[in-house]
Amino acid sequence: MALAQRIESLRKRHAEIDLKIVTESSRPMPDQAKLRRLKALKLTLKDDMNRLADGEQEAA
Repeated sequence: MALAQRIESLRKRHAEIDLKIVTESSRPMPDQAKLRRLKALKLTLKDDMNRLADGEQEAA
């Protein structure tokens, strides 16, 4: 159960980061360095979710 909660927590954080990316991108002069950091974080979260989900499937 804790694993499913962790995956859900990562999904929520992923969605929050996505919203920040959209918000920053819509600014007249978006901060490219900030966008790169946010996109890297979003990718890391996605990788973590996939890794955990794969581990969950193998345990089943």
